[in-house]
Amino acid sequence: MTMTTIDRRKTREVSVGNVAIGGDNSIRIQSMTSVPTKNVTGNVEQICELVECGCEIVRLAVTTVDDVKSLAEIKNVLHRRGTTVPVVADVHFSPMIATNCLMTADKVRINAGNFSDKLFGAKEFSEDKFVAGKRRLQEKLEVFFAAAKAAGKPIRIGINSGSLAPRVTCKFGHGDEAMWESAKECLEAAEQVKFGDLVLSFKASDVGKMVSANRLACAQMDQYGWNFPIHLGVTESGNGDSGRIKSAIGIGTLLMAGIGDTIRVSLTENPVNEIGVAKDILQACGINRHCVEIISCPSCGRTTFDIQLVLDVVKSELGKLKNFERLKVAVMGCAINGLGEAGDADLAIVGNPNGSLSIYGGGKCIARGVAVKDLHRDFLKKIHKFQK
Repeated sequence: MTMTTIDRRKTREVSVGNVAIGGDNSIRIQSMTSVPTKNVTGNVEQICELVECGCEIVRLAVTTVDDVKSLAEIKNVLHRRGTTVPVVADVHFSPMIATNCLMTADKVRINAGNFSDKLFGAKEFSEDKFVAGKRRLQEKLEVFFAAAKAAGKPIRIGINSGSLAPRVTCKFGHGDEAMWESAKECLEAAEQVKFGDLVLSFKASDVGKMVSANRLACAQMDQYGWNFPIHLGVTESGNGDSGRIKSAIGIGTLLMAGIGDTIRVSLTENPVNEIGVAKDILQACGINRHCVEIISCPSCGRTTFDIQLVLDVVKSELGKLKNFERLKVAVMGCAINGLGEAGDADLAIVGNPNGSLSIYGGGKCIARGVAVKDLHRDFLKKIHKFQK
């Protein structure tokens, strides 16, 4: 089966525990737990569930010194259970807590907008005050990056449109330019101490802003000779269909343009739900190497069988099986588009005028006149040969 070829932006490889981001590695799927970090048992159970669903990196909110201790305990319990997923500490406002996390977490995520600056306060800044604020931030970052370098731990610099430093927004506004300026200040500080294990993210709840900010940042980094990996996500995307659609448009648009090395779908739901959506986005972009792609027609008056039932059977059976790679399965209501899709798919089910089904493999008909009630048996016979 022919897959979409995407020319990915060349980035350096950054190791997060036993998972590498960037370089020639696959696009990593991340999520974040939704229970307080002090709840060790709750976090362990949620992390294990996320890993079981295919999550490769998990992030936890760390807001206090006690949370740092809980994070260490969570990692210890995970290791005793044989779960080695990288654990990321998400820290806001406190350089001290971020530094403490370097001894425990596999990566630390900081928010460039509140690492040094306060998010509230003055609404006007003279150039002198802006420069002084930038210098204060960079001095704190240099100390932090030097500590991260000594500890051998990577850092994600998170740029969120909703939490940019006031001195930055006063000068550059709230759009792309402000987000890039915030990131550039951090990268300049990292360069001073020769620290390069960085991942960047440019997130917004507005899809258009998120897309344009990432594009601008990558174009600017190319000019500076910076090739840091990019973490993609539409922050605060909501839930249900709207959250999934916003995430798919934002993340998918950039992935198709070759931008992005790791993704997180931010849903106001059980975080486990994020993993399936992330996989679907990767699948739709044609860059997921480990999932079965299922396509099906919406059906029309030419369809003579219960196509929704057949699709449910196919998805159910495929969900029980493992070790497929780049497999495409089509379920088509009739031969109008069905034969074309059958030629493009590894395995295809096409409806016949008499209500029976035909099964195609590699573009050739391998079973005719299959009754819908027998699909379960006949489909399984054909699908097993595609397992690795």
